[in-house]
Amino acid sequence: MSDSKKTGLSDNAIGAIAYFTPVMAIFFLAIHRYNKRPYVRFHAWQSLVFNIFAIALGYLLGEVLPFATFLGPRVLIGITYLAVVVFFLLWMWCVISALNGKRFKLPLIGDWADEQAYR
Repeated sequence: MSDSKKTGLSDNAIGAIAYFTPVMAIFFLAIHRYNKRPYVRFHAWQSLVFNIFAIALGYLLGEVLPFATFLGPRVLIGITYLAVVVFFLLWMWCVISALNGKRFKLPLIGDWADEQAYR
């Protein structure tokens, strides 16, 4: 894609790297070389919001579930594992989609990230 000779990385690779940590997403949004590319901006914004949502949900589950003792420990552990697996699979899907040059839009986040990419 564009400017891959200058940076050594294609937009697909940069889009995938943006999903690894919120710090990388912020880095790609802040650096002029990357933040002018809509494909990179889309994945960076989607990654940033997805990671913030995952962290917030993890915190919420960690704070709320211990008080739901009426469900029993197995149900609580099951809910936690299910949330982790779902987020991991969504994360992997986003990384693989970015590497393949696709704009997989997550529900609630994807359309907003797409708007931000073209600002």
